[in-house]
Amino acid sequence: MLFTFLFSILFLTLILLIIIPSEYKYYIQITSLLSSSIAFILSTIFLVNFDLTKNIFQIIKTYTLSFNYFNIEICLGFDGVSILFFVLSSFLIFLCTLYIWDDIKIREYSILLVILNILLLLVFTVLDIFFFFIFFEAILIPMFILIGVWGSRERKIRAVYFIFYYTFLGSLFMLLAIIYIYINLGTLNYELISAYKFTDYEQYFLWFAFFLSFASKIPVFPFHIWLPEAHVEAPTVGSVLLAGILLKLGVYGLIRFNLTLFPEASIFFSPFVYLLCTLGVLYGSFTATRQTDLKRMIAYSSVAHMNLVTLGIFSFNVIGLEGALLQSISHGFVSSALFFLIGMLYHRYHSKILNYYSGLVHTMPLFSIILLIFTLANIALPGTSSFIGEFLILLGLSKINIICTIVSATSVILAGGYSLWLYNRIIFGNLKISNTLLYKDLFLKEFIILFPLILLTIIVGVYPNCLIVYLEGASIKICLLYFGV
Repeated sequence: MLFTFLFSILFLTLILLIIIPSEYKYYIQITSLLSSSIAFILSTIFLVNFDLTKNIFQIIKTYTLSFNYFNIEICLGFDGVSILFFVLSSFLIFLCTLYIWDDIKIREYSILLVILNILLLLVFTVLDIFFFFIFFEAILIPMFILIGVWGSRERKIRAVYFIFYYTFLGSLFMLLAIIYIYINLGTLNYELISAYKFTDYEQYFLWFAFFLSFASKIPVFPFHIWLPEAHVEAPTVGSVLLAGILLKLGVYGLIRFNLTLFPEASIFFSPFVYLLCTLGVLYGSFTATRQTDLKRMIAYSSVAHMNLVTLGIFSFNVIGLEGALLQSISHGFVSSALFFLIGMLYHRYHSKILNYYSGLVHTMPLFSIILLIFTLANIALPGTSSFIGEFLILLGLSKINIICTIVSATSVILAGGYSLWLYNRIIFGNLKISNTLLYKDLFLKEFIILFPLILLTIIVGVYPNCLIVYLEGASIKICLLYFGV
């Protein structure tokens, strides 16, 4: 009943936002914020009521549509992996809704955010592969509009075409794989397919088809070209959702499909994955060091971090896999906060170029403190959530490939270099009066947005078991069943 109520609220909100005239801005604000807060509260209730003793999907709803010649059954359920991404999605959508509270385009933004909320919640719960593909690709539409219509510069058209070609073309191979599975098995139910044993050659073809789609979303090197372009051109809420949620769709897909359905192929292609991701970690870190655009620097930092997460997924042991999942959740907190901070800076000074900023500690002390917290979290300082994730990834990876571990560990040093250099350039140095003296520190609304992210980053860093208890069952199940760990 809660799940039906959740989607009823979201669909009703979507209808109201469409029919409410633009001049009634206050009603639009209340409607969008109320619905996103209800969605977050209900998703938290699902998290609290999740049964940690079960290592199977906990079915929450089954919808059946009957036609003359066939029936469509949509089964929705959670496990320890999807429940956390489910809550993360509703949480960041709520923060984005709060961020656009006084924006002149709040009606248009709110409609897209509600659509994204619906699609993301469905992606992380649906247990039918075909409907997963539909919702997975449908997310591309509101993001295309968000960046292509309300992007910040003229290069936004180039950026959205990059997103379209890189993500959609990769997904065509996944569609072919889904058709092949249906022809041979006669079902697309995930739980039934997971019980079927594919031949080695079938696994190789199907694994590669799914991998191309998910690698473009993460993005794995060299499928990453679209991400820096999209981040630079996207409005602040677009960048937050890209980094905080949409990149996690690829992580979720690799764990849910590649690792679970095609285990032999995962082992067979693991050297290929190690090569791509190790290059991605180094390339993302070195390229971030030489950037002068604030958003582009964080975007390349995300490339390095997400390639490290992929290495953790293919470490084939519980430690590395749990580290990858923890780092994914942590990246959702930290990168979202960094893009929020850059967006707040851009709102004041209308520039994302590093050279225009210096000495902000004199005029924006609260902003400086919060940026320091998330800069340290971005370099995986002990006591922050990123430290736990990266440590577990490297520990798990060391059990299977020590050379890859040593090379990937250099990303920690490189991240410290470019992150602290960025912070030093923005916050310290000589005060540029023309750019910094006219504006105030963070407003109350901005602090309210950032404070929960600070709290979660520290709580997970100090007490990671609050998330591991959810991940442990699903992670152990995958490793024990398919890799004998």
